[in-house]
Amino acid sequence: MKLIAYDRVDAFDTLQSEWNELLSRSVADRIFSTWEWQSTWWAAYQPGTLWIVECRDESGRLLGLAPWFIDDSMIKGSVVRSIGCVEVTDYLDIIVDKDCIELVLSYYATFLFEHRSKFDMIDLCNLPETSPGFRLFPAILAARGFDVEVSEQEVCPVINLPLTWDMYLDSLDKKQRHEIRRKIRRVEGTSENIGWYIVGVEQNLQEQIDQFLVLMAASHSQKAEFLQDRQNVDFFKKIVPLIYQNGWLQMSFLTIGNEPVATYLNFVYKSHVLVYNSGLIPDRYGHLSPGIVLLAYNIRYAIESGCSVFDFLRGNEIYKYRMGGKDTVVYMLCAQLAKE
Repeated sequence: MKLIAYDRVDAFDTLQSEWNELLSRSVADRIFSTWEWQSTWWAAYQPGTLWIVECRDESGRLLGLAPWFIDDSMIKGSVVRSIGCVEVTDYLDIIVDKDCIELVLSYYATFLFEHRSKFDMIDLCNLPETSPGFRLFPAILAARGFDVEVSEQEVCPVINLPLTWDMYLDSLDKKQRHEIRRKIRRVEGTSENIGWYIVGVEQNLQEQIDQFLVLMAASHSQKAEFLQDRQNVDFFKKIVPLIYQNGWLQMSFLTIGNEPVATYLNFVYKSHVLVYNSGLIPDRYGHLSPGIVLLAYNIRYAIESGCSVFDFLRGNEIYKYRMGGKDTVVYMLCAQLAKE
């Protein structure tokens, strides 16, 4: 095995043709680890020194990518972190060919030990409970002399989708099943001109993005504050068209009287629907529960489209559980060399 570290931004160009192909051979195959997401995040934020470490076998075949950077912190010193960590990304991991996971991770652990002078600690976030970074890497690092601590970072409620909408409703508790049916009937029975759509070729994507941001900011003061940061807006406006071009975008709107009043920004990747963000006008049309109704439409559409998982991503907001979400966990791995 041969490992090479890249510290220049042109590394993304160098690795572009192989990145997603390796991702497809890994168990880390999630939208947040794609070349598109990782390169766009880095271009928007650049919070430290790039440190992408590739691993190849003797034939030159790419078997591993560790998309890392080194963050110089006044409190923690130099910290190895995952590109994308932590606010706008939900799942991260080392990308490793699934046929040689332990071997490649062992080489990464040795590489980190041999380059220990470059950093003071390792802090890898958003590791899914099924990931090698959570299940295997801690013990491998410990065997190289690192003190390792793994902690629960956050939950990601998900729905394992059944085959039909009725089966989904039957899976909910009686009260919530009644509430969803009642809210849908109320919207569909109102005299208001109600509609909903998923953004496609019929719409101007940039106009739809701008409309989404308006509703996102209106929905909560924390979201409005988030959008005050120019880097966050720039990232959003760059990543959404890329996701759209790859066929992974599902941006939906509920309209009342042709006015957009609720919206969801979902990603669809490998038959999983990922609920990335949302927006609505909270002080108008509240009696029609437009946000919940649009969410129900999204779940029904996912079932009818043959998707297998509806993932609410990070956060334990109560509405996720009312809609049937069950917790999965993401973890944080912190490590530093044991003191002699």
